[in-house]
Amino acid sequence: MLDIHTYDAQAGGNVLYKALAHPLAAEALAGLAASVRAAGPVAVYDPEGMFAMVLALCPGAADGLPGLGVIEGVYVHDTQRVGRPTAAGPARALVDLPLASVGAVLVVSFDGARVRDRIAHLLPDGARVFALDGVRLPDTLLTVPERYLDRLNFATNHAFFRDAEGLSTRLVTANYWARYGATDVRLWLRLFGARGEVLASWEEAVPDGESAIVIDSRAVRARFGLPPFVGQLFVHAIGVAGHDVVKYALDTYGTGDNPSLSVTHDANAWPSDRYANLPAPDVGEEVVLWVQNSHAVPIPAGAMALNRMGDERQVPIMRGIGPYETVAIPVAECLPDLRWPAQIELRSGRYLVRPRYEVTRAARTRIAHLNVERADLRPDPGIADLPPSLGRGYLLPFPILDPARFRTVVQPSPMAESQGTLPLRLDCFDVEGRLTGRKFLGCLPRDHDLAQDVAELGVPEGHGELVYDFRDGGEADGWLHALIRFTAREGGHAAETSFGAHIFNTVMTYRGEPQSYSGPPPGLTTRLFLKGGNGLGEAFCCLIYPASAAWRPWSRTVLSLHDGQGQAVAKADLEIACSGSAMVWPHRLFGAAAIARAGMGGYVMIRDVTCRLFGYHGVMRADGAFSLDHMFGF
Repeated sequence: MLDIHTYDAQAGGNVLYKALAHPLAAEALAGLAASVRAAGPVAVYDPEGMFAMVLALCPGAADGLPGLGVIEGVYVHDTQRVGRPTAAGPARALVDLPLASVGAVLVVSFDGARVRDRIAHLLPDGARVFALDGVRLPDTLLTVPERYLDRLNFATNHAFFRDAEGLSTRLVTANYWARYGATDVRLWLRLFGARGEVLASWEEAVPDGESAIVIDSRAVRARFGLPPFVGQLFVHAIGVAGHDVVKYALDTYGTGDNPSLSVTHDANAWPSDRYANLPAPDVGEEVVLWVQNSHAVPIPAGAMALNRMGDERQVPIMRGIGPYETVAIPVAECLPDLRWPAQIELRSGRYLVRPRYEVTRAARTRIAHLNVERADLRPDPGIADLPPSLGRGYLLPFPILDPARFRTVVQPSPMAESQGTLPLRLDCFDVEGRLTGRKFLGCLPRDHDLAQDVAELGVPEGHGELVYDFRDGGEADGWLHALIRFTAREGGHAAETSFGAHIFNTVMTYRGEPQSYSGPPPGLTTRLFLKGGNGLGEAFCCLIYPASAAWRPWSRTVLSLHDGQGQAVAKADLEIACSGSAMVWPHRLFGAAAIARAGMGGYVMIRDVTCRLFGYHGVMRADGAFSLDHMFGF
């Protein structure tokens, strides 16, 4: 497992990880490591506890040695750290550094000159001194140059990016940083090919204001004269404010005779030990796990593995994967006897930023992502005894599409390593918020194979909510997830998405729930981004007004259509019943002329200051092909 610390629920993201994993930083780190190796054995002074991460992400390891070569010892000035394990044995006291027989000293600091001056009297005779100063990104790529490890300096993310074999991709987002006062936002981008090679690096200026951002693989391929490619796009936003996360929607669409159409969204940006909700293939399907190495260090053969969820017998992925390489792993080659609705767990060893999977059936592909499986969660006995003021507590809302035209299937997914049971019930509501059906799904074991076809309940179009139900016992942790699969009854086109539960729209709170996009509860609000069809079909979304307990009887939702430059084109009001939902078609709501004025990159912002809505967006094509995924807010 890669020895890195990336994210936890309390502290948030580890900025050091992003600073070292940036492709330009990785290149500089490789050069630094070569110089250190050439100077001879190295003593490491680690004043801030960063060395383990540096070593893990340092390219150039060979012949059983790390990228830095022979490490004589790791020295610290904190007496409480002396003796603790490091990559080179127990940590040593800094006062002993003069006795080190080394040719180099590495100061693990981005302010190496200052630190070197402070310990000059402790440096071994003749030793060359190195630091991380040369690993820093140039100031032109920093939002806050005076504080290198400021989180805004590393607003980065990865995207699966492909233009090959009749399939293209399109990344769509907006300059939401402008809302927080950002101007002169730029994107630094690097496209890696399947072997991890750099295909192109470039910058794009983002117009001021809440303008659209559209990066299409066909346009990139034409701009740089590239051959067909399957790889990953690294995105670094510079000059940002408010958010250090790069959020986007990613369309995959067929060209020529390829009928495929699907959508997924931004990567999680932080590697995880495990990922879940990888579906086993159904009859007539091929499921491919796209493994994209997110780092400049290779993934050893056998360092990652697959297993059936709930079965600890692991099948190693016996293929080494090079830096930034993209590899398709057919799931059936690893687990040949496993079939849908079985679920698969990926032990990723922290080498991957949220991996994707692709399902192919009858020449159509659909692509989705795995979810981070939490290692820090434990069952919370308080969830089974929530006060009445929190009503039904945690809810996982999802659309129930018109049953005459679509099958809607929901599959609960364990999403924490400690999760042994899932005690669940399914509640269904029509668009007016009336309960139309209810089914106790049971106290499901971790290895369950339930995939509930909502049509069996005989309910109309509207939405469903998974909720905890402890009538047969079981435990809960609040990290309830599910995979929802939608299939057209005619033509067989399918889409799938996954997300987790929250407590929605209650005055009272429990462990940070309900959440709000701006301000603390009970001031719940909504801000959702709905991208336009952009020539792929008609955009739509299903807006759901979930309520754990009684809330306002109607939403007061405002939908604003913007053009690609972020200018408002039209506005409309919408009321959604509490526990109800609404299908929104912008071309019907605003009219075809307004949609035409919005043009390429046009989008809808959905705003409500009275409640928190949850939504799913997609595109519907005239031939019945469609995409669907959950929405995100800025």
